[in-house]
Amino acid sequence: MAQKISLDDWQQQLGRRASNTDNTSQSNTSLVYSTESGSVAKTKPVEQSGTAYPDGAVRLRREKKGRGGKTVLTISGIAKPSAELAEICAGLKKKCACGGAVKDGIIEIQADKRQLIEQHLSQLGFNVKWAGG
Repeated sequence: MAQKISLDDWQQQLGRRASNTDNTSQSNTSLVYSTESGSVAKTKPVEQSGTAYPDGAVRLRREKKGRGGKTVLTISGIAKPSAELAEICAGLKKKCACGGAVKDGIIEIQADKRQLIEQHLSQLGFNVKWAGG
């Protein structure tokens, strides 16, 4: 259990410790925390790559649920690393003149231009299937 001391005693201990830096044999038994090790290194999030479906087709799905009534096309089934998915997403965004993102290996395009996206993906060599509504 920690011993309670007055503010004056505490300040004296700090002053005495600051003046006696060469004497390392003294130890503070009531040390609560230490900043000796520095800040904690943050780990980078793992980048998700896409996973393919067994039939090898790319699924093009229109979604509105949970998005405030806005229509979003999700493209899943592209088995590429996240860097290549980002390149494909950028090309689709330029082609459709809209926004989009890659989340968890799924490309999201913020427009309902299924025919245009299907044509672009077919030109890239993907077998496209429409899924959902």
